[in-house]
Amino acid sequence: MEKNNNNKKSNDQGATPFAQTYFHGTRSDLNPGEFIKAGFNSNFGQRKNAKYIFLSATLDAAIWGAELAFGEQRERIYLVEPTGPIEDDPDLTDKKFPGNPTKSYRSTHPFRIVGEVTGWQGHAPEQVKAMKEALAGLKEQGINSLNDE
Repeated sequence: MEKNNNNKKSNDQGATPFAQTYFHGTRSDLNPGEFIKAGFNSNFGQRKNAKYIFLSATLDAAIWGAELAFGEQRERIYLVEPTGPIEDDPDLTDKKFPGNPTKSYRSTHPFRIVGEVTGWQGHAPEQVKAMKEALAGLKEQGINSLNDE
């Protein structure tokens, strides 16, 4: 079958690219337009001055980030755009989860907050408790985050 190119639309520009939006789970109260930056105490691991900041392309990973974050403030999930290169988070990739199924990344460059996800549902309390206990068990064994190195 031959294709008739005479009916081609004049505004045919091909695919329209969209920037990938990522999620960042936290307990920090921030606003669109602000930046999440490295250099503050980490919410995880040894709570050292963080060299990296984290984001995910999946809502579930961001929910875990918010639920496990240090502090008593309200759990929040922000839509963020990286301002520089990102790389796989070694705590959730490589040998643990080959292929990065959680789509979790880190960067030393700030993330610009472009919005907030407000209609999300957290994990069951027993799941969060089990995850916190597992993380505490790793800490007791001296197994720390690769991001603390």
